[in-house]
Amino acid sequence: MIFILFLLTLLSSHSTSNASVVDFCVADLSSAQTISGFPCKSSLSVTINDFVFSNFNPGNTSDNPLLRASVTAAAVHQFPAVNGLGISAARLDLDIGGNVPMHLHRGASEILMIVQGRITVGFISSDNAVFVKTLSKGEIMIIPQGLLHFQFNAGRSKATAFLALSSSSPGAQLLDVALFGNNLSSAIVEKTTLLDPAQVKKLKAIFGGSG
Repeated sequence: MIFILFLLTLLSSHSTSNASVVDFCVADLSSAQTISGFPCKSSLSVTINDFVFSNFNPGNTSDNPLLRASVTAAAVHQFPAVNGLGISAARLDLDIGGNVPMHLHRGASEILMIVQGRITVGFISSDNAVFVKTLSKGEIMIIPQGLLHFQFNAGRSKATAFLALSSSSPGAQLLDVALFGNNLSSAIVEKTTLLDPAQVKKLKAIFGGSG
């Protein structure tokens, strides 16, 4: 965990934010979020507990039987103290056969460190070059900002990784959900993906899409 905190410090070294002019800006989540983050809550109400995140525990992969994966986020909505600091963290738990489908974080680079098991991690660059490696405990991989990437359990036991991200609100867009989890017309999906109607219908049913 000390090593993860060191990584987070490195990620924050070039951030520009409210923290550039004040020591910290613990988010006031009752206010609206803007492009620069949340307003600060009153410094008089800030305590040591604001700077501690106590829910970085193993996730329940059975809650997601399709992916057999759980992500525990420590971004601004869960951990308001990271507001304005340009950092956040997450914990990834993968059951045997579990995976995180192709997705991206538009506003953040990601460092992933394996703490248990073996996880295959890959990303695709903007010129469609593919970078894939199976990582074991103690290995780290960087995923550059905004690139499509994925993770899956490559071992015969559960796997866990800790993630550090260079944004307090990195967000995530899953490619499958973007294509099949909304009301985009099936005819358009078929034409733009070259999938046949039966495949599109199946995938929309899986990801909750309509149309």
